[in-house]
Amino acid sequence: MAGNTFGTLFRITTFGESHGPAIGVVIDGCPAGIPVDEAFLRRELARRRPGQSAIVTQRKEADEVQILSGVFEGYTTGTPIALLIHNRDARPRDYSHIADKYRPSHADYTYEARYGVRDYRGGGRASARETAARVAAGAFAKMLLKSLGVRIHAWVSQVGEIVLSKPWNELDLSIAEQNAVRCPDSEIASRMEALIRDVRKAGDTIGGVVSCVATGVPAGLGEPVFDRLHADLGKAILSINACKGFEYGSGFEGVCMRGSQHNDAFYTDDHGVIRTKTNHSGGIQGGISNGMPIYFRAAFKPVATIVAGQSSVDRQGTPTTVRGKGRHDPCVVPRAVPIVEAMTALVLADHWLRWGTARLEWLHRAET
Repeated sequence: MAGNTFGTLFRITTFGESHGPAIGVVIDGCPAGIPVDEAFLRRELARRRPGQSAIVTQRKEADEVQILSGVFEGYTTGTPIALLIHNRDARPRDYSHIADKYRPSHADYTYEARYGVRDYRGGGRASARETAARVAAGAFAKMLLKSLGVRIHAWVSQVGEIVLSKPWNELDLSIAEQNAVRCPDSEIASRMEALIRDVRKAGDTIGGVVSCVATGVPAGLGEPVFDRLHADLGKAILSINACKGFEYGSGFEGVCMRGSQHNDAFYTDDHGVIRTKTNHSGGIQGGISNGMPIYFRAAFKPVATIVAGQSSVDRQGTPTTVRGKGRHDPCVVPRAVPIVEAMTALVLADHWLRWGTARLEWLHRAET
């Protein structure tokens, strides 16, 4: 199965299935000498883990991570970093009823069409369980970026029709972790949580939006033409389970503006740094970062597994009814927040290394 590796210089390969013995990731290309904060690594995984509140799946996984290689005496060594997370609460029997049935809007049919075989235990490789490995890898990317002054914050800005419309720079993003929804507005967070609880009681699910901002990103990150920074961010975010849309900067709202309104005028700040007066570009122009905050939003669909019976077919094409069993999120966005941050960190870490390599090559040419 191809497509399990992401990145160019800072590369990760994830492995494992939802109800197999374990999941994990190998990180290749992480520079040596990065301080490894294992407590931070555990906190990042705890933000994504199941069973953390009443509005997420009740699968009980501690998501304890084991560092197998690449770290010595608290620092990265520059060699591949292998991380392992055991599945402690796997229940494959919960999925025996769909061994020969295709669940609507899941990857059951498409995986079998692609490979001729599928792991029906919770979706196997297609399960969101795989994203724990991404969060673990993203923690290492964040450790690298922290030394560069780059910070990444994601939050829930919409659940169903309830929207947090304030611009990110008017929010106290630090309070997002103080509620189960991860919305940095306590009043709106309460409404979102009530909606999720009501939807869950009805045996249904609901979607939402995760917003994200990266600050401290230097100008110059990105590669023309097909590896533009926003294109790689889009690929990273859209690779997350249930993600159905990605927009950065002004996004789709920009089509309602005139060029005279949308253009970001340059100026030099008090420190002699070139900035823009507005940021409709979302910190990226021509596929390359311009030093302004990088801002984007990601839309997540309602979780496909619902309690009510749904019409479908089995492997022989015979009509059948599928009912959801097992443990599932009524709304994915609260747990998607750390995943969005992790994928953003992986992209920025990769492009920072590529940028540094390009600058060294440029300096070498200039000297010769």
